[in-house]
Amino acid sequence: MGRGEPVFLPEARLHLGAEAEVTAGTWFDLPAVMKQRRARGWRHPDLDERLGRQRLLAEARILLRLHRAGLPVPALLDADVDENRLVLEQVEGRPLIDVLRDASVDDVQPLLFAVGSTVRHLHAQAVTHGDLSTNNVMVRTDGEVVLIDFGLASIEYDLERYGIDLHVLDEVLGASHPDRPGAMEALEAGYRASEHAGEAEAPGGTVPSAEDVLERLGLVRSRVRYHG
Repeated sequence: MGRGEPVFLPEARLHLGAEAEVTAGTWFDLPAVMKQRRARGWRHPDLDERLGRQRLLAEARILLRLHRAGLPVPALLDADVDENRLVLEQVEGRPLIDVLRDASVDDVQPLLFAVGSTVRHLHAQAVTHGDLSTNNVMVRTDGEVVLIDFGLASIEYDLERYGIDLHVLDEVLGASHPDRPGAMEALEAGYRASEHAGEAEAPGGTVPSAEDVLERLGLVRSRVRYHG
């Protein structure tokens, strides 16, 4: 962002979290959101600044990587490392959590199949999301699934991280949407059906297969039940 007239014009705060503040507005007259990372008061300022810069750069690089691969993620419009903020395309639609809670939406199985397929496409790029909740999946008016909020995403080749990614969705669907039976099964079916999404080989390693990830999901579930 330049130092003259601001090119992002804020309109409304969307979210204020521990990590960042998200504001809706316009960027050169385009609907956009600004994600401003917040200082963590309990950390030394120099350390906080360094970690914040690293995290912002990592998020920006992952978004560019996924956008180039054709994945449904918000376009990165601008990044200001000095000010610790990103400007992203505003995704029009509804969060998946709202769709699943909408009693007028009867059959959600095809939608959840699409979510599973989209997550497999994400994993095929050697990227784990880190916070795959139903708040971080948007559904456009045409039904397209878009993944948002990559603040905790990372490049990964460790099978465990992929299993944990799916387990977050599994836990959320079970806890927040118990009135949607078969939700996770539909999601897993979509994940499995997209086994050959993108390249299995990625720079730095080999992405685990869909079957291996689903098997690891089962192991993660077992561990959680045992310790619970």
